[in-house]
Amino acid sequence: MATLDASTTELRGGRATQTTELCGFRAALHSCLLRWGDALFELCDAALYVPSPLRSVPSLSLEPVFRRSHGSLYKSLARGVIDEDRLRRLLVAHRPSDWPMIFAVDASTWDRCDAECSPERGFHYSASKHSNGQPIVAGWSYQWISQLDWAPDSWTAPLDVMRVKPSMDATTATIDQVRGLVELLPDTVAVPMLVFDAGYDPIALGAGLADTRAQVLVRIRSDRVFYPDPEPPGPG
Repeated sequence: MATLDASTTELRGGRATQTTELCGFRAALHSCLLRWGDALFELCDAALYVPSPLRSVPSLSLEPVFRRSHGSLYKSLARGVIDEDRLRRLLVAHRPSDWPMIFAVDASTWDRCDAECSPERGFHYSASKHSNGQPIVAGWSYQWISQLDWAPDSWTAPLDVMRVKPSMDATTATIDQVRGLVELLPDTVAVPMLVFDAGYDPIALGAGLADTRAQVLVRIRSDRVFYPDPEPPGPG
């Protein structure tokens, strides 16, 4: 019985510590929301609470944790202000400490095929939708950096996201995004490795991140051809 009581006490103590850490994280997250913070905070809770894949943003106003009108949802998205640098530092500070220092960089497209008036809409790659037989759709592209784990599951730890606009050079934007994340990581940890899917330029990334404390691993397409330097001509 004494052993059971000790185990129960230890378990309760661990849960109390986790609860305290979660409350601290939520308080720090709320401090990152500068304008319309309460509505944005409850909107985040609603997005986490919804039991199925989100089909419609306005439907989040129907979730019990969103205690405001649907008008507040629209206003918070239109008028809200987020301290992105503070939020980025918060996510890095709370990343899983026992996970390897491996980070995936990849882009995800939010298709806006019928929204011709959407600002800065571009044509981006999409693995699930096609236009005229090509894996390209009109929409917005968001590039994520997430920490990976060795566990055989789909869990990741998102640390940064950036919208890649049509007016931006995608490679330059990627280099700047990676540098910004690496600067937030402590020097005492292992050198981080950034892994990229095919479609990213390995030469440009390697050159652009040569002076950054990071390793770069880019998947090469199976039809990629490399040519070595030619052999010097023979005499005569």
